[in-house]
Amino acid sequence: MSSPLRLFAPAIAFVDLETTGTHAAGDRVTEVGIVRVEADPDGGPPRVDEWGSLVDPGVPIPPAIQAITGITDAMVRGAPAFGSLAADIARRLEGAVFVAHNARFDFGFLKHEFARAGREFGAKVLCTVRLSRRLFPEQASHGLDAVIGRHALDVPDRHRALGDARALWLFVRSLYATLPAESIDAAVRRLLKTPSLPPQLPADVLEGIPEGPGVYLFYGENPLPLYIGKSRHLRERVASHFSGDWRSETDQRLSAEIRRIEVQPTAGELGALLREAMLVKTLMPAHNRALRRKTDAGLLRLDPDGLPAFVPAAALAGEAVAGYGPFGSKRAMRDALMALARDHALCWRRLALERRAEGPCFGRQVRRCAGACEGAETGEAHDARLREALAPLAVPAWPFAGPALVREASADGSRCDVHVLRDWNWLGTARDDGDLAQLLEAPPRPQFDSDVTRLLLRLWAKAPEAFVPAR
Repeated sequence: MSSPLRLFAPAIAFVDLETTGTHAAGDRVTEVGIVRVEADPDGGPPRVDEWGSLVDPGVPIPPAIQAITGITDAMVRGAPAFGSLAADIARRLEGAVFVAHNARFDFGFLKHEFARAGREFGAKVLCTVRLSRRLFPEQASHGLDAVIGRHALDVPDRHRALGDARALWLFVRSLYATLPAESIDAAVRRLLKTPSLPPQLPADVLEGIPEGPGVYLFYGENPLPLYIGKSRHLRERVASHFSGDWRSETDQRLSAEIRRIEVQPTAGELGALLREAMLVKTLMPAHNRALRRKTDAGLLRLDPDGLPAFVPAAALAGEAVAGYGPFGSKRAMRDALMALARDHALCWRRLALERRAEGPCFGRQVRRCAGACEGAETGEAHDARLREALAPLAVPAWPFAGPALVREASADGSRCDVHVLRDWNWLGTARDDGDLAQLLEAPPRPQFDSDVTRLLLRLWAKAPEAFVPAR
């Protein structure tokens, strides 16, 4: 039987882990199994070194996990912690292609365990689920049990780390005993060049994603997306979610749930930002948080008596964005007022930060109020100082008599988007003259979006020349 080692690496480490759960960032390793196979430089049989160890996770093992693996709390009690094994494990993996079944799981767990031990870890990663899928596309299942049964592998210690690592070595040996070496060699080379994608996604899924700016949507089994994101480099950003590091719990959950990817290219970054904000608030994907619909967002305005009042987003629909802010919530406005009161000796009672009807306000009691609550300062003088303090938060008046346009062209000149804006609201984006005429002749009713307003205000402050009057 030909050795696979000469085909894609001088050393391979077949790895399997048992763990307390499925979350690499929070759960822990309970057992490590490694079968390291090295090619003989003289052309002889490969050298095979097997090693395994139980690991004390430092936390209880859930009963359901104990039932699957057979590893109990009593078994790991007294076993070495991962930190004490880290140097030995790193040595056994050094310079080898990291091979595992659903490799992102095992690689992600080791990455986190090494990080806890204060060590960095990286490797070329080959997933045997993806290898099986590429070599046997007609098969419905590529789980380890299915692979063991299909190739008649003798694996007496299933669900133990070293036993499953041996199974992977047996699987690779069986491939070279039954398939042309050239086919296996080509499949391995291809997989080592691609990101460690979740096994349920097609291997060529990234090839259909453009490299330019736009929005991407991850879908699971349901028609609504799991997650929406944007990037100036779509393909690179999508691939980063599947880097194998599992830096975030969100990426880990997405890897398990994702079934397909949709992209919506844009001409540039502004279009991607606007589109993302709209889609997230419209479709409410489960794994987005920062841009979820902010029904409690709004502005601060001064009432006829000069006192601050919160104007919610619902009351701003269809009108100009004028006031101070924007704020993500009434609480955020209150926090901003408290900071201003502290920095400018403003009166807590006059700012409606406390309900005390008489006597000195809290700020006055701690000598941080100039005394409007006690008559030491007139209301007019206080309110003038308030307006001065609020000035940096003021939303400037819309500088045009009507809508304005911001044109955005792609780097290669193949696409030009025209964003139609009014009163610091986004009315829509046109790709051609027909779209633009429709947006200008029958514009939609502006919908206040605090994220969009902030984005447009930043653009105005940075590049006011980008805004061109529509007429």
